[in-house]
Amino acid sequence: MSGHGAPATRAVDSSGLRVAVVAASWHETVMDGLLDGAARACADHGVTPDVLRVPGSFELPVAAQACAQAGYDAIVALGVVIRGGTPHFDYVCSAATDGLNRVALDHTVPVGFGLLTCDDDAQALDRAGLEGSHEDKGYEAAAAALATAHVVRAVRAGAPAPVG
Repeated sequence: MSGHGAPATRAVDSSGLRVAVVAASWHETVMDGLLDGAARACADHGVTPDVLRVPGSFELPVAAQACAQAGYDAIVALGVVIRGGTPHFDYVCSAATDGLNRVALDHTVPVGFGLLTCDDDAQALDRAGLEGSHEDKGYEAAAAALATAHVVRAVRAGAPAPVG
């Protein structure tokens, strides 16, 4: 299972953070699960995110960049790409991943990576945080973005970064 070895997380008060969740629209059932997981993580951390929808995973980086430029403290990117019979899968996955990484590094804004890159629908459903899923990647992506936002904020303030 891909979630094996994941660190334990604890909710940290993030009520002072401005958070955006940018979510693709393809694969509605999977996306509903990812969005629900991200919303639960944000609620556990005391923050209500702004949710923006884009057509597909390819469009995630440009929306994330707009959020970074608008001053968000953390961005959660959610999408799903399922392998088909053409190289399209590879191009979309690579472009979305590279673009989201570029946004994070260029703007020093944490981008929670909730982009599922799966071989089939079953793998996506198993990671979507739905009833019966083994993993909740929407929750994990949001929690990671929030935890990293606290580290970035502490570094900028010259304070020791929070542990755990």
